Amino acid sequence: MKIIPLKEGLFWASKVKEFTLADTVSMGEPGALKMTITPFLIELPDDLVLVDAGLGFERNGKPVLVSLLQDAGYEPEQVTKVLLSHLHKDHTDGLGFFKADHFETYFPKATLFLQQREMDYALSQPENPSFNLQTIKALQQLSNVHYMNADQGKIGNYITFEVTGGHSPFHQVFWFREGGETALYGGDNLPQESYLKYHIAYKTDYDGKKAMELRQKWEQEARTENWKILLYHDLEKPIVEL
Repeated sequence: MKIIPLKEGLFWASKVKEFTLADTVSMGEPGALKMTITPFLIELPDDLVLVDAGLGFERNGKPVLVSLLQDAGYEPEQVTKVLLSHLHKDHTDGLGFFKADHFETYFPKATLFLQQREMDYALSQPENPSFNLQTIKALQQLSNVHYMNADQGKIGNYITFEVTGGHSPFHQVFWFREGGETALYGGDNLPQESYLKYHIAYKTDYDGKKAMELRQKWEQEARTENWKILLYHDLEKPIVEL
């Protein structure tokens, strides 16, 4: 199993979920949080998997995510699966672009895995700035989306998933197991290493207490079973081993 962090950038995220590159301003507006956005590319024996898709930030007219893939020696057309933990804009807007009113994905040969209930919830939140409803509605038009309804199960031969809730009502997490190695992607239930140091129920989560309890459980399991933990928003370490 080969794991490649694809760091899209370091951003200030405002209270209304507007993202500003940190290298363009010295300080975000009051209440803004500083975070990276780091999707992961995971090469398995039978799949090339993208885990969450970033913000869709562009540099010099080219998507940073696509450039990072190519810098790592891959093309977007080689990705076979895209796994979405939830549908907040900083995890979905990098899936593609609008050409006139038509949405085109950067990953035309991949199957996109997302929770149907998370989709339904997102569509019911037109005033929630965490969601980009234009992108979410566009996903409904794609033929390569696989809508998941189970609370847990397998995706292919090396991936398991579980709907945990926590950060969002139907947030899901993924484990990758291959060759005696295990990696956990906890999404925004475990986005930074500091979340393991301070047992806090964050108000920015839909169910902060549940997310906190999950982190404590995963920390114990990770130490016992020597997991790698993939961190989407950590400022310094995209991957940690406890």
